[in-house]
Amino acid sequence: MTEVPPDHAQLVALFDFYVATGIDLALDEAPHDRFAESTQTAQSLDSARSLEQLTLNQRVRAEPLRARDEGSQPATRALPLAATAPPDEVAENARLRAREAGSLAELEAMVAAFDGCALKRTAKQLAFADGNPEADIMLVGEAPGAEEDRAGRPFVGRAGQLLDRMLASIGLDRSRVYIANVVPWRPPGNRTPTPQEVAICLPFTLRQIELCAPRFLVTLGAPATQTLLGLKEGIKRTRGRWVEYPGLVRPARALPMLHPAYLLRQPIDKRLAWRDLRLLRRALDEEPPRPSST
Repeated sequence: MTEVPPDHAQLVALFDFYVATGIDLALDEAPHDRFAESTQTAQSLDSARSLEQLTLNQRVRAEPLRARDEGSQPATRALPLAATAPPDEVAENARLRAREAGSLAELEAMVAAFDGCALKRTAKQLAFADGNPEADIMLVGEAPGAEEDRAGRPFVGRAGQLLDRMLASIGLDRSRVYIANVVPWRPPGNRTPTPQEVAICLPFTLRQIELCAPRFLVTLGAPATQTLLGLKEGIKRTRGRWVEYPGLVRPARALPMLHPAYLLRQPIDKRLAWRDLRLLRRALDEEPPRPSST
């Protein structure tokens, strides 16, 4: 029996189904039988981890000898780890690496070269930041979407366009704010980043905030608010009130706000966002700007 190829309507229906389930990009030219590959993959991961741990142990044992020969104390350096390493080790490695970044440019190059997060392998490119790194305001969302992944900049899709209009309503634009995400790579299908992915990327985000040193930190949405500020209540309860963001030379005032993507789905809550924007504008007007570095 001759197999009849699908017609145009069937192909369109299939692609619509893929998009509805979050499949919006192809990662390879041919399908793979993941069940058949699972055993082999697990063995390969175990071998890679064993080899990586052996290499790490050898380098760690060699460090005191090198320090003794050079007459100095052993240095604490971050060694590169692949995404196949245990998440706790990768997160600790990211923390050590992030501390070494002396500028935002160094940090961006470090994150671009970091292979510890599996999201890097499925994203088109890094979406590190946008705007003015010397701005008084830093806005942090959750993760890039499809448009951000293509552009390599956060908040450039529909939610980003709404964010631009929100900023304009209080006399601001991207030249007066600095924008980033907790996770700088797009999760496949715009899914929510896993706790492991957030934990791995978080040290870089915290260092990014530290290097930017904003006067005001705006967390957009519940995930960014809970991750950066430790507030476990829903965003409807935490939005609209100032809290202190510790850990900086001069602590920043943090303001949780509704995410623009949420406002696109629930436009009735734009009134709440407007109240928060006025709160931010009032704080800007009441506090003198920080001196310019130039």
